[in-house]
Amino acid sequence: MKDGLSRVNMNRLYSKCIFPIFIVLPAAFLLLATASCKNDPNQIKLLTSKGNFHEDRAENITGIYSKNGKVKARLYALEYVKNESAKPPYTDFKRKLRVEFYNDSGALDNILTADSCRIYDLDGNAIVSGDVQIITTKGEHLNTEELIWNNRIQRIFTEKPVKITTGGEVLYGNGLEANQDFSWYQITNPKGSVQVKKGEVPQ
Repeated sequence: MKDGLSRVNMNRLYSKCIFPIFIVLPAAFLLLATASCKNDPNQIKLLTSKGNFHEDRAENITGIYSKNGKVKARLYALEYVKNESAKPPYTDFKRKLRVEFYNDSGALDNILTADSCRIYDLDGNAIVSGDVQIITTKGEHLNTEELIWNNRIQRIFTEKPVKITTGGEVLYGNGLEANQDFSWYQITNPKGSVQVKKGEVPQ
């Protein structure tokens, strides 16, 4: 398997897709497979109707990013939609997105989960939304409703409320800026913090 930006064909209903991921890797994901592909006549009619002519769809997709022959990340989503005729064109990963990141030893590193992610194909910007959670290698846990990836400056932003749980403290605020691997972050408008005992996390 080639590293990085290699592509594979799926079938005539499904397109090629490059997924510019953030949080850990300023790189690309490759859609490798669909776990389910049903030839239901009604579904085929819907997919090939005039309104969806330029929309490619797949279900239960898995994406893999590799570097120097090593798997660095895996992406899972229940639904994939690519619309090249939209202005601007976009790629959606919908219905429970999960991205697992791996370190150089192949061990599981960071995890991102969300309801959906939209990638804007022309500029590589992305919006992850709906119950967004990130668990970092340091044991930090981020909760918010939306994260925006600015590909040009390689930064993550949100204006939504955020909660960051560390080893013994929970930080609250509105807005966040972070670098691509989340090793640095700043809550834009802090609202306070709560000290917690080990093993206790306020809801």
